[in-house]
Amino acid sequence: HRHLRPPPGPQAARLDLRPMTVTGPVTQPDPTTHDLETRADIHDLVVAFYREIVFDDLLEPVFGEVAEVDWALHIPKLIDYWCRVLLGQPGYAGAILNAHRHVHDIEPFRVEHFDRWYALWIDAIDQRWAGPTADLAKTHAAHIAAVLARKLLDLDWQPPAPPRTVGTPPPPTL
Repeated sequence: HRHLRPPPGPQAARLDLRPMTVTGPVTQPDPTTHDLETRADIHDLVVAFYREIVFDDLLEPVFGEVAEVDWALHIPKLIDYWCRVLLGQPGYAGAILNAHRHVHDIEPFRVEHFDRWYALWIDAIDQRWAGPTADLAKTHAAHIAAVLARKLLDLDWQPPAPPRTVGTPPPPTL
C-alpha cells in the first residue's frame, strides 16, 4: 500500500483531489474557456496536472517512490518553467534532461510513462483552456517527451493519436 501525497502547501487543503477521467468520450472545451494567459493560469494548470499524477497508478510510483519528489519544491519550479516557455517570463534555470536522467538511472522510464504523462497533460489543459498558448503547451510537452525518450531510451516517441469524438469519421487512410 503506497502513501499518496497531495501537492504541498496551503492550497493542498482546498484542492479537489478526485481523479479526473482521461479515457472515455472526448468532451469539447467549454465555451467559457480561455487561453493560458497569466501566471495564475499556469499555476492552476500545473497544480491540476500534478494532482492527477499523485493518484495515477502508473506515474505516482515514478514521482513518489523513485524520484521522491518534494512537491513543495517541484511545483514552483514547474510553474516557473511553464511561465518561461508559454509567457516568456524569466525565472526558471534548470536542466530538464539531467534531472530526468537521474530518475531514469534509478529505474528506467518506459514508453507508457511518456504516453500517460502526455495524456494527463493534454487532459489537464483541455479541461479549462483553449487557444494558441494552450496549443503551445501541448506541442511543447510533446517535444519534451520526444527529446527525453530519444536521449534516455534511444526511442523515437510520438504522441498517441487523440481519441475521436463519437460520430467523427476516422481519418482517411493514405
